[in-house]
Amino acid sequence: MRKVERYPVTGPNALWQVYSTVSRFKSVRNFIFIQLARYCPVLPVKNWIYRRVLGMQVGEHTAFALMVMVDVFFPERIKVGDNSIIGYNTTILAHEYLINEYRLGDVIIGSHVMIGANTTILPGVTIGDHAVVAAGSLVHKDVPAYAFVGGNPMREIQRSLHSEPEQTFKH
Repeated sequence: MRKVERYPVTGPNALWQVYSTVSRFKSVRNFIFIQLARYCPVLPVKNWIYRRVLGMQVGEHTAFALMVMVDVFFPERIKVGDNSIIGYNTTILAHEYLINEYRLGDVIIGSHVMIGANTTILPGVTIGDHAVVAAGSLVHKDVPAYAFVGGNPMREIQRSLHSEPEQTFKH
């Protein structure tokens, strides 16, 4: 199961109470900078926004493709290792606002991870080093290191027995 913190609410659904959990200023500021990063084709600028403005931990040479949507309310709960690729239009969530509760969970994406386009990653998920997530997947549970996963619901397709990634071409 995902590692999330649960916070019950009374009254209207939790999303109507969002500004009692996160400030309006933070929400608007994050939204503006996330939209800038989504459309920015310059990878170092995107990573600067994620690190310096949004408080995410982003490793060296990690690449966020165009249109990636990181969590607006809690981007600081997202950590991505070195040399990973987050595919086009992927959504990374660190929160869930439900009817009677909201949930928060850290998202940890390891190093040398490939996330395919149009993937959704839910709160409280860890994706291990060297994992590959197929395009269009819903990552609703942890992904082991070196695993190849995909689908909705996500399932493991293959796990590499190698401790080192295979070389597919020569320099």
